[in-house]
Amino acid sequence: MSTTTIERARPKSDERASASLLIPADVRLVVDADGFAKLCAANRDMRLELEPDGGLIVMTPAASDGGARNADLTMQLAAWNKSTRFGKAFDSSAGFTLPDGSVRAPDASWIRREVWDAVDRRERLRFARVVPDFAAEIRSPSDAIADVRAKMAAYIANGVRLGWLIDPWTKSVEIYRPGREPERLAAPVSVSGEGVLPGFTLVLAEIFED
Repeated sequence: MSTTTIERARPKSDERASASLLIPADVRLVVDADGFAKLCAANRDMRLELEPDGGLIVMTPAASDGGARNADLTMQLAAWNKSTRFGKAFDSSAGFTLPDGSVRAPDASWIRREVWDAVDRRERLRFARVVPDFAAEIRSPSDAIADVRAKMAAYIANGVRLGWLIDPWTKSVEIYRPGREPERLAAPVSVSGEGVLPGFTLVLAEIFED
């Protein structure tokens, strides 16, 4: 998902039409954890994330094409998890508070059963302070590859055990693991969940479909 500006309608005196309030691109909003939670509650139609220093990230909804790719990824992950019951699978609407203070919502993620079961039920109703074992991002056309790579590296630095950066535009997958350099696969037919997602293989045909 790409960052964007925020638009809000504002009434004008003596005018029937309302004007848009556009925050300039060089304005950076900084909020604390409580402020972020309130913003999310008041703007449920937006996808928001939080940087470690409190910087607010506003993301556009996925384009129709991107939404279909994301759905295929989530569907395959959820189907595998339903058959194995090894943990919990999450779509792009699930946010997690990571150890560095950031709040991230990967396009798809997964947490082991014993880890998720240890999370307090009240905590689950917020952006749970838990690190996914697995996180995946599908690059959109507007995403700078350097930005998505930095996001993947941050996942690993925060404790994610396996990460995939899926790029439909180059038909490649970059695999991120702790203590290792990213591995790039060119035009793979599928990618393995390795020991983190035992027995899971993501078939890439529909995600890579033009």
